[in-house]
Amino acid sequence: MTSPISIVSNKATPKLQLSTLSHRFDAGGQTIQAISNISLDVAPGRFVSLIGQSGCGKSTLFNILAGLLKPTSGNVLLDGDDITGRAGLVSYMLQKDLLLPWRTILDNVIYGLEIQGTDRKTARGIAEPLMDRYGLGKFKKHYPNSLSGGMRQRAALLRTLLCNNDVILLDEPFAALDAQTRFRMQEWLLTLWRDFDRTVLFVTHDVDEAIFLSDEICVLSPRPGRIADRFEVPLPRPRDRDVVTSPDFVNLKQRCLDLLFADDHAGGSRAA
Repeated sequence: MTSPISIVSNKATPKLQLSTLSHRFDAGGQTIQAISNISLDVAPGRFVSLIGQSGCGKSTLFNILAGLLKPTSGNVLLDGDDITGRAGLVSYMLQKDLLLPWRTILDNVIYGLEIQGTDRKTARGIAEPLMDRYGLGKFKKHYPNSLSGGMRQRAALLRTLLCNNDVILLDEPFAALDAQTRFRMQEWLLTLWRDFDRTVLFVTHDVDEAIFLSDEICVLSPRPGRIADRFEVPLPRPRDRDVVTSPDFVNLKQRCLDLLFADDHAGGSRAA
């Protein structure tokens, strides 16, 4: 059996710990093993990306971390406390922005705060200066259907951050955006991450995106999802668009691609 791989750093106590997580489900009379024996320690304030082929269990894993799905076995710990199956203790943003069409952008941004019990006046007082600071100020009174995809995602991200959880799960939040908007959103996200000092787990199919954003990358194997490899991204911060053409970036990309397509190469060798 492959031994679990842990993300560690010079910070002693992990913010988030995944302990031998496995999950299986029934589909059409068959038992499907979605993920198997995933263990991961994530230090406070780190930006960690998970990449893997479609169907490798990334979304299943995020649903478990968010407390929306109880694993078949294993545990999730936040600051040492077992939070397995408990929702609302980490923030979770999906690819779709899920903005409420009848609410203004301001009232969408404060929606999470209101759910947590903050009154609307107080919540607006918290959100408005942040919307001004992060480029959403002039859209406060607009409704979602009048905004571009990039601006909608900005609002959704700010709403997620304002929920004030230390850990943020981002599941392909930029997948539907065009390439230019996507890169601008990546730069914008790094600004928010630095300013808010959150711990981020980020799922993406885009290798360039994972390298540009992350401190560390975990590559998941095809189903059942396991951590095939994990490595640091030793690119200096802050990062700008020039880094994507650097030799170090290209070498990291090659490493990711080799890992992602390792089974294809092995299959070809076996077939030969």
